[in-house]
Amino acid sequence: MSRKKIYTIGAKELRVKANPITKFDTRLGLILRDMAQTMYDAEGIGLAAPQVGIARRMIVVDVGEGLMEFINPEITASSGECGMGEGCLSVPGRRGYVIRPEKVTVSAQDKSGKPFVLEADGLLARCIQHEIDHLDGILYVDKMAHEIFPEDEEEDDAEVRPE
Repeated sequence: MSRKKIYTIGAKELRVKANPITKFDTRLGLILRDMAQTMYDAEGIGLAAPQVGIARRMIVVDVGEGLMEFINPEITASSGECGMGEGCLSVPGRRGYVIRPEKVTVSAQDKSGKPFVLEADGLLARCIQHEIDHLDGILYVDKMAHEIFPEDEEEDDAEVRPE
């Protein structure tokens, strides 16, 4: 396995709109494996391909429920509203308060190209939305209501850190 370089804020790689994936082959599986390893090594809960310099529409997520891989993900429905603190492996040392839909329905494909639909809420929904934003060149800092500084934070397990 190969750990990938994670690009940080200011890198042009983070501001491109990723292209759809049309070829489902062994190479795709290897890239997903490397992305997952990179996410775990960096102690993140999600990683999008543009964060490692790959302008393709794929994300990996693990919020404690096991690794999930999404190819060409698209949010097809959302409801509710929830504001929380977010961080990002591409924006090290910073956090911001972001308001997002509380529940989402996502259509995607697995690494073999098979379509699936997932309904998610809570941390999983937030993480998926955060990672899909990366596929469109959007960082959480573009959406945050305000920056969260360490001295402003209370010790709160409800705070999350999508990557």
